[in-house]
Amino acid sequence: MLALVFLLPTGWPLLVAIHLLCTGVVIYPTLRPNCDWFGPVAKFFQTDQNEIWLTIDDGPHPENTPRILELLKRFEARATFFVIGERVKAHPQLARAILEQGHTLGNHSATHPTAFFWCLWRSAAAREIDGGVAAVQAAIGIASTWFRAPVGMANLFVHQIVRQHRMILVGWSARGFDAVERDSGSLVDRSGLDRLACPHGTVENRGPVFTP
Repeated sequence: MLALVFLLPTGWPLLVAIHLLCTGVVIYPTLRPNCDWFGPVAKFFQTDQNEIWLTIDDGPHPENTPRILELLKRFEARATFFVIGERVKAHPQLARAILEQGHTLGNHSATHPTAFFWCLWRSAAAREIDGGVAAVQAAIGIASTWFRAPVGMANLFVHQIVRQHRMILVGWSARGFDAVERDSGSLVDRSGLDRLACPHGTVENRGPVFTP
């Protein structure tokens, strides 16, 4: 780009504009959660029932996960737990408990690098995704085919890896922002009356797109 500026000194405003446009086309879909410019993201699912797909992120946690499991059991509800690989390694019994109680597990990366997952190069992104897969498989004997990117931000490399691994990148259609808001009433209001506020996100029934 700099070489073109020197070769075409009078055309630098156009070159700069083209450069910014190209950069924006790459950065915007990376930083926008659930963006499907680089590839499909499951945000809705197909069902003939009045139901949602409840998803819970960032576990397993030695205190919170058992409480959540008890709450789900009380209301006869099922959920998918998108778990972090290093936490599964630390608490494999909780990963097994999730499965034994009728729930499913998804991959939420190996270490959940919130601040910089969006800008990881291919090799680093692959380590995060593969590390999460390996941890779940070691704990429960099953390799999950669902992946949710930390904060929902997935760059081009992540989409390519997920596609090559024949995995499904899962987003959400309702989010309570419980990581920054602890008031349950505010979480429900923010998610909308026709949706269920939950830890991090739900996938709403608007099919026919995806069957979990």
